[in-house]
Amino acid sequence: MIQNLLVWFIQFSPFTKKWFWKKWYTFFPRLAPSPEFKFMNFGFHEDGLHPELAENDKLERYPIHLYHHLATQVDIAGKTVLEVGSGRGGGASYIARYMAPDQITGIDISTTAVELCDRLYKENNLNFIVGDSENIPSEDESMDVVINVESSHCYGSVDLFLSEVKRVLKPGGHFLFCDLRPAEKLDLLNNQFNVSGLELLKKKDITGNVILALEKMSDFRKNAIRAKVPRIIQNVFESYAGVKGSRTYESFADGSLAYLSAVFQKPA
Repeated sequence: MIQNLLVWFIQFSPFTKKWFWKKWYTFFPRLAPSPEFKFMNFGFHEDGLHPELAENDKLERYPIHLYHHLATQVDIAGKTVLEVGSGRGGGASYIARYMAPDQITGIDISTTAVELCDRLYKENNLNFIVGDSENIPSEDESMDVVINVESSHCYGSVDLFLSEVKRVLKPGGHFLFCDLRPAEKLDLLNNQFNVSGLELLKKKDITGNVILALEKMSDFRKNAIRAKVPRIIQNVFESYAGVKGSRTYESFADGSLAYLSAVFQKPA
């Protein structure tokens, strides 16, 4: 019942969608402040993908794999990188530590999330600021790479977001994207890509890889939720986490939800 009400409210209008997710990502860091929990994505698994990780990164290997899959599509070393929707900051920290960008900035609409990241991460080439995906606080043509992981489905206007990505990218710069969509909205997303002014270099359906990662993480996430979350909203959190048997997991499994990754380039 609670899940149905939330779905209705989120889909009611672009304003309610943006409002809800801002409130959610403000509330979530307060509920789960543990420094060991640095990622909120659904993860990625692929045979043969097993990057060497420091011991304290291994607990969240599959969410890291999603960033690894996406961020290795272009050479990030020495580049100026922006992550839009940086959340708890684990992905930006992984890129800063393992891929040697000159600088990576994470922006997030939640002040609480940014404050959490400021406490957790001290890499010299990494910083976090409060920012809106539809009004990115960066100068024109200032970024070599913009990365956006499992965040755009929360935005009020994807068209505005893409126009902002194009604005802040240097000519020839790259936009790295991955996110989920209901199957019936894939045509809309593709049209938004087509009119963005960004050139599509590659696109891949990675739904199967996400399902495999969710299965590997399911027991751990379910146990963590049941230990910390009030029983009345555990189903909501299990769906948000994509645990096996949840509404989100079953939607991926039956094809009503799809997960895409894509690489774009701003024309030189």
